[in-house]
Amino acid sequence: MAFSPQNRKGTLSGIIFVAIFAAAATMIADIGFIKNLGISPLVIGIVMGIFYANTLHNHLPKEWETGITFSGKKILRFAIVFYGFRITFQQIMDVGLEGFLVSLIMLSTTFLLGSYIGHKIFKMEKDTAMLTASGAAVCGAAAVLATEPVLKAEGHKTAVAVSMVVLFGTISMFLYPVLYASIIQPATGFLHLTPQQFGIYAGGTIHEVAQVVAVPASILGAPQDMANSAVIVKMTRVIMIAPMLIILGLYLSFQAKKNGTQGSAVKLVIPWFAVYFIAMAGFNSLQLVPHNIVHVINQIDTFLLTMAMTALGMGTIFAKFKGLGLAPLYTAGVMFMWLVLGGFVVTKLIVSTF
Repeated sequence: MAFSPQNRKGTLSGIIFVAIFAAAATMIADIGFIKNLGISPLVIGIVMGIFYANTLHNHLPKEWETGITFSGKKILRFAIVFYGFRITFQQIMDVGLEGFLVSLIMLSTTFLLGSYIGHKIFKMEKDTAMLTASGAAVCGAAAVLATEPVLKAEGHKTAVAVSMVVLFGTISMFLYPVLYASIIQPATGFLHLTPQQFGIYAGGTIHEVAQVVAVPASILGAPQDMANSAVIVKMTRVIMIAPMLIILGLYLSFQAKKNGTQGSAVKLVIPWFAVYFIAMAGFNSLQLVPHNIVHVINQIDTFLLTMAMTALGMGTIFAKFKGLGLAPLYTAGVMFMWLVLGGFVVTKLIVSTF
């Protein structure tokens, strides 16, 4: 047990150690040019954690490992629950049926596509394929973190998935403004999207929340409704992570029962933290908590997520990646093409219908 009498001191030391790294990642993310690139402290945290894991890992007390593991597991789930303070059901209603359908279709198709091609075609380990797919389908690194406890995956698999999110999410952040300025805005007919429709497209297909925010901000003269639509649709995708994880838990339970020995007891995998996440979003929708306090809660929550990401990075040793090859890159690349091209077609058809 992490806080048993014999482990308590080491656990607390490990948590403090992770918190120091997370604080440094937060300060780095606030540097001007890094902030303008939309690179979140979560990403910086995992990079710093990976650097530690492959350089200084053997030079620090092993007793601290329980605190690092606690940060990557327990603190993670707590932070995911309070991520619900970033969303209200009113925001989801405001974006309308078009935004909801784009979010639902792109999330489900991207997750299924990535899980299938990663495991069946590119021969990735099943957990790694699902983690990579969840990052592209929902909300980047935060989705990978939320999916990891349901799959009970190892930390280095999570790091692989997050690295793919970082790579292709960053490409998206630079690609979408170019697409809008050179193709979508000047075009007529099927290739044309209004600023609001482009916001729905961006929010429904770009990986990270920060990257979604950065895209309209980098388009010269972009109207506010583009940014509003993009963020609301993105947050609709974020809240869908809870039902997705519940369905995934039911699927894993069914598969375990199907593949297990007859009569063996199979425990139903229900990610309760995802249920609590929905409840927290519902509570936030009541607007009982002042906005300034919600802002503070979100800042604390981002720090806790950064701690969790840093802790996962600290468990990522490059030797564990042997045998993976280019399969994660191929899988993430196919999903990226689907998000950019398929997402455009889906958005255009839905906004034209409704």
